Amino acid sequence: MQRNANTRYPILLVHGLYGFERIGTFELFHDVKQALRSNGARVFVPHLSATHRNETRGEQLLAQVERVLEGTGADKVNLIGHSQGALAARYAGAVEPQSVASVTSVSGPNHGSELADFLRKALTPGCLPEQIAETVATLFADFLSLLSGNRQLPQNAIAALNALTTEGVGAFNDKYPQGLPKTWGGKGRELVNGVRYYSWSGILKENILDEGLGALDPLHGFLRAFSRYFTTEAEQNDGMVGRFSSHLGTVIRSDYALDHVATLRQTTGLTTKNIDPIDLYVQHAERLKKAGL
Repeated sequence: MQRNANTRYPILLVHGLYGFERIGTFELFHDVKQALRSNGARVFVPHLSATHRNETRGEQLLAQVERVLEGTGADKVNLIGHSQGALAARYAGAVEPQSVASVTSVSGPNHGSELADFLRKALTPGCLPEQIAETVATLFADFLSLLSGNRQLPQNAIAALNALTTEGVGAFNDKYPQGLPKTWGGKGRELVNGVRYYSWSGILKENILDEGLGALDPLHGFLRAFSRYFTTEAEQNDGMVGRFSSHLGTVIRSDYALDHVATLRQTTGLTTKNIDPIDLYVQHAERLKKAGL
């Protein structure tokens, strides 16, 4: 049966660290975009730096929000950001609330990432390992930008890493607190300055069988390895972001049996037990429509 995801305002899907719109025939948000469009939504995917500060990526997003508004004649947009894309979306909602109807965080590090903290500590500032890591990571980001046709966008891998640490996001939150919970693990205000805030995320289940065939994805194995570097949320993370660190605004759910990548796409050729991550986006578009957004 045809679903109705025809939201009042266009939807922008905002990618996170090392994200892109398209490389060749591969589109990062392909399944999400197609599902939303087939159910009536107007969907756009902005071009942002693969690696950079949250504010830099947020300014890039705002420039493209303006173009979408001009092209569609809409007054506002709905922003759905995955991972670091959630922080860019939050920046846009805080700085230009008159242009943003809603901000939705999907697996967003809204209180920082313990994995980023570990990596930051492992790289001594100003020493050779950090310089090598920055060079390699930035070259990789430049390579992705070249393949995706976004060579003009600046890249800064160390700035991105600093922006994702608990300290870095804490400083960001001091300036842009909209939608943040007042208590750890709680919910934030849904409506702030006319912008509605939502979030959802997943966790790695202790019993790998609870994650279905999706657990066979090689990326899932890496994320399980990354999860060992979490201490505060040792058993409550998706391999990159802690469950309660992801909370923003109205928390739809933060314990789906989905790892960090699985909240973005359905694992190729595999299924996630009892959960269709793509359908979560369609459900949310229906939620936004019901709210008049």
